[in-house]
This record gives sequence, C-alpha cells and structure tokens, in this order.
Amino acid sequence: MEHIKFTFSATRQLSRPVQVGVVASGDLEVLFQPDQGNSLVVTIISSSENSEPRWQYLFERMRNTTEFPSGSLLLHDSAATPGLARLRIEQAFEEAADE
Repeated sequence: MEHIKFTFSATRQLSRPVQVGVVASGDLEVLFQPDQGNSLVVTIISSSENSEPRWQYLFERMRNTTEFPSGSLLLHDSAATPGLARLRIEQAFEEAADE
C-alpha cells in the first residue's frame, strides 16, 4: 500500500461531508470533509505502488478546470483508472455542494 498526500489551494467552500463509492466493493472510495480553510488536503491510499506521478498528473489537470473546495479528501483507490477516479472526485464535490 502506498500513501500519498497533496495540498492544493482552495477557492470555494462546500457545506457538507460526503462519501462516494465503497472500497469493500472493489470500487474507488472518496470521502470529503469540508472546512473553512483555504486549502484542499488530499490523502490517497493506493493499492498500486509508484502511483504518485499518476495522481499528481490527475490533480494538476483537474486544477485547470475545477475550483477545489476547502477541506480534506481521502481516497482509497482500489487500483481505479484515472477516468473513474476523476469521475468519483467530481461526483463527491458535486454532492457536497448540494444544499
């Protein structure tokens, strides 16, 4: 297991915590906990060794099109593809923005 951590500037506040996916099902699990700060702290627990460059690239691409919310994002990746990972992360942000 590889543990990866990134911190990104956050430009928006979201209102509620969410869970998307279930790691026990073999699917990517994303847990988002909002806060009132100005950064998004991402922690990834990956079943794939040497996956940090892949995750770094994914978040760099997302940063070009997505306003990151303030809080913490925990991912259990279950060797998910980058496409599924991005889908689940965006889904978590969308659900956390719903009032």
